[in-house]
Amino acid sequence: MAGGASVGLGDGHALDARVRFLTEYARRLHNAGVSSQRLEGAIRATARALRLECEAWSTPTGLLLSLTDTDALLGSQQTRVLRLEPGHVDLGALAALDRIGEEVLAGRLDIDGAWAAMRALDRPMTRARRLRTIAAFGVASMAVAGLLGTSWLDLAVACVLGLCIGWISVRSGEHPDLDAANEAVSALVATTLATLFGHFVAPIAVQTVVVSALIVLMPGLMLTTAMTELATQQLSSGSARAAGALTVLLKLTFGSIAATQVLSAIGWTVPTPAPSTLPVAVEWVAAVLAAASFATLFQAARRDVPLVMASALAGYVITRVTGAWFADGSAVFAGGVFFASLAMAALANLYGRWSGRPGSLVRLPGIMLLVPGSVGFRALGMVMARDYTMGLETLIAVLSALLALTAGLLFGALLVPPRRHL
Repeated sequence: MAGGASVGLGDGHALDARVRFLTEYARRLHNAGVSSQRLEGAIRATARALRLECEAWSTPTGLLLSLTDTDALLGSQQTRVLRLEPGHVDLGALAALDRIGEEVLAGRLDIDGAWAAMRALDRPMTRARRLRTIAAFGVASMAVAGLLGTSWLDLAVACVLGLCIGWISVRSGEHPDLDAANEAVSALVATTLATLFGHFVAPIAVQTVVVSALIVLMPGLMLTTAMTELATQQLSSGSARAAGALTVLLKLTFGSIAATQVLSAIGWTVPTPAPSTLPVAVEWVAAVLAAASFATLFQAARRDVPLVMASALAGYVITRVTGAWFADGSAVFAGGVFFASLAMAALANLYGRWSGRPGSLVRLPGIMLLVPGSVGFRALGMVMARDYTMGLETLIAVLSALLALTAGLLFGALLVPPRRHL
């Protein structure tokens, strides 16, 4: 390849070097939260640039790569099997990896240089980064409470609870046992603290506050990714990811229901708060704060923070505007969600073609305020509380939103084809 590679591409050592690089590249894309169909497409494209034939199989918890040297007539096949933890969205790492892959595809970067560039992406979890993450949890919780139209007191309580949940989440990353029970513990803590505050201090809308505090843990994006994978025939990955999202919802619901029942048995209940309305401007301030928190939680690079925030706000505005068109129509069709996801998918691909960078920088933030994670949480809570009628109706609303969101993403990609797979 161009760039003065120190490793020749014709001998066995070069094959090993190429295989090691491609394996590491795939692992990092997986850890950055790339969905299966996009990851497999990106890996196959990079493999062709390295003169390798690659069969890739990606699941939320692993990668299987089968690689053959196209330069050798009877080249041996190498197989790599990686057991991985489910990836989390990291837009900063994704943008950097896309740039590295683009350089390799264009022949401007050799294997040694690409490997060094990937190693430079490793960043330890510093104290400042932990604090930013915890603060983003609090801001996101307060912002969602504002979007739900609650009271000033509810906003303040949601913010404090969000900070507590953020601290638990950061700590869980350092303790495997806590990580496995993170969602259940967080829901238990949030519900307990919200109920105690409402009982002993002042009445609050407990359910709204709890949903707002747990919003970052809601698997709405995971459910959307699973539906998209199933729609693109990634049946194994989509099924596994959907099962993982359902498990997260069940853990959240169990923690919340368990805390509610225990506190109710003790007699610590919360009286219904007086009706309260917030100024209209609060909704838009909350949307801006939510967008800012997404930029931090998605670990966007500093240069991409304005883009991520603008994308999140655009998705929300389009949903509000187009949703009003269908307000008097059938409740089965989530028209606002469909048109917003279609528009954001098309805009993401336009941005990718224009800038030569990943469309995910626009697409993922653009749908974050559309995903139905909190509604699914409410639905399961109603079912576990034996309110089957309302629970079923809410579950149908979740399914409707998921179908509209997935269809919008697929139609958006059909309207404007992506630059590359990322």
